[in-house]
Amino acid sequence: MRILISNDDGYFATGIATLAAKLATRHEVVVCAPERDRSGASNSLTLDRPLTVRTAPSGFHYVNGTPTDCVHLAATGLLDVLPDMVVSGINHGANMGDDTIYSGTVAAATEGYLLGVPAIAVSLASRNPQHFDTAAQVAFDLVERVVRDPFRGAVLLNVNVPDLPYEALRGIETTRLGRRHKSAPVIRSENPRGETIWWIGPAGQAADAGDGTDFHAIGAGRVSITPLSIDLTAYAQRDYIASWLQG
Repeated sequence: MRILISNDDGYFATGIATLAAKLATRHEVVVCAPERDRSGASNSLTLDRPLTVRTAPSGFHYVNGTPTDCVHLAATGLLDVLPDMVVSGINHGANMGDDTIYSGTVAAATEGYLLGVPAIAVSLASRNPQHFDTAAQVAFDLVERVVRDPFRGAVLLNVNVPDLPYEALRGIETTRLGRRHKSAPVIRSENPRGETIWWIGPAGQAADAGDGTDFHAIGAGRVSITPLSIDLTAYAQRDYIASWLQG
């Protein structure tokens, strides 16, 4: 398979190097990733300036833009043909619940999905991730399964992997997104010039982490795989809004 690999941690990150090395043992891989850490960039495209693509000694292409820029640029210009799959990651930390809204890792995979390419976002669920080889093996296993049994159309999967040795994983579970409590308050500080500056606070703890959620699976030592949909329509509210407009 021809696989386009990207991430939001930057082309120099341990996760993307581990992922590319593993998938390259069986597949043709191209890496196109941001030139710096763009965590939290979500699905933003750079429209107010030109983008540049450079190539590192590793052969990885890096772009002065967002994860979405990287996949869009590679798939619609850098590559001669669309890839067979987009794999984004391995993210340094979990992307569960509300994280998926902000995640550049998920956004890179989403851009592939929107272009009609099956896509997988892979994250290692730890604040101090160690077992990138485990997440790379999980990604490899999923790609091999796609080779044996291709998806019917474009599919977008959000995959979170416990930070454990591969043999210690307790299986794989198809999950739904959980929910977090609201984030901690912003952190107010002061720079050396005496100006007030603000840091976004850390994500909140899980509020909905019950059976069937990604949080629950990770807590039990299982790989969480959540199929994502990009249709944001609140179908259950359409009749209510139509009635409200007529009231």
